[in-house]
Amino acid sequence: MINIRPVSDLRNKFTEIEESVKQGNPVYLTKNGYGSMVVLSLEQYASLTDDIEFKLDEADKAAKADAVRYTEDEVFSRVKERVRERKAL
Repeated sequence: MINIRPVSDLRNKFTEIEESVKQGNPVYLTKNGYGSMVVLSLEQYASLTDDIEFKLDEADKAAKADAVRYTEDEVFSRVKERVRERKAL
């Protein structure tokens, strides 16, 4: 079940939010009726970001090992072309 609470609960009912998050349930906070933020446990956050951090580290190592550099236009042109190719499938 999605746990949606007003952002004021972060201050007023922190312990309840903390317990929910520790049990693996993210808490969605709203401000003035609109989504404001999501509270996650460190484990949940790490599961979302660890793979990305690893891939960025790999990319940094590959960039250091290769002297070839591309301009922003070259990179985005290649990405756009690959997206077009996949859409054509």
